[in-house]
Amino acid sequence: MHQEVSTEQEKLKEEKKRVKKIYKKVLPKLQLELVKLQRWIVQKQLKVVVIFEGRDAAGKGSTIKRITELLNPRVCRVVALGKPTEKEKTQWYFQRYVPHLPAAGEMVLFDRSWYNRAGVERVMGFCTEEEYREFLRSCPEFERMLKRSGIILIKYWFSVSYDEQEARLRDRLNNPLKRWKFSPMDVKSRIKWNDYSKAKDEMFAYTDTKQNPWYVVNSDIKKKARLNCISHLLSLIDYGEIPFDQIELPEKDDSKKYIRPPKSDQNYIPEIY
Repeated sequence: MHQEVSTEQEKLKEEKKRVKKIYKKVLPKLQLELVKLQRWIVQKQLKVVVIFEGRDAAGKGSTIKRITELLNPRVCRVVALGKPTEKEKTQWYFQRYVPHLPAAGEMVLFDRSWYNRAGVERVMGFCTEEEYREFLRSCPEFERMLKRSGIILIKYWFSVSYDEQEARLRDRLNNPLKRWKFSPMDVKSRIKWNDYSKAKDEMFAYTDTKQNPWYVVNSDIKKKARLNCISHLLSLIDYGEIPFDQIELPEKDDSKKYIRPPKSDQNYIPEIY
């Protein structure tokens, strides 16, 4: 048994090395295609929603960062809502998400979404049984309504193993640059690993529909997950390259003389580097 575990670990290390070699070559090419997709969305006035769900430390946030890195934040927005306010708790459940849906020419990436109700709220007891059951009944119809309105809805579930999640959470605890990512909820999620598994499977049973399916991303190797997810996202939207107009940069107009105030009148920051 020990030898089998060691063999699997060695395979994982080798695969990580392989992916690392191609990552820097492939990612820029995919990001260039994302720029083309962005221009297509604007020109064709598309409305795109991409949902990123999964366990804590599954790699959702880092994938979203690579997608948005070179895109215009006015076109591609990220929505990561915090805990609902007391007022929002009294609203129709989907109400707090609706204002963040895209207008024509926009793409919105949800870093967690309305599926909180079927995940953390369900497992941690933040909603009643009736509220949970109502969500399972309402969610498929809500998403069909989004699709009928012209929204392209894409749903990703990032799947991470128990051991890999532990390694990432330990890294967060020990790395000052990542410590802010760790929350008390991460500890509870480890204890309730099986409860989260059951909640995810039940959620899929109701919401993995033909009209709006879930796409599962194997995320034990982060870089591999990013490349695969971006590549898949690009494959789901039939886009083309829209060429830019040729523009000649004009020279400045020196017909009107203007003498600027001396630089010594301004407060420049120290040039330490």
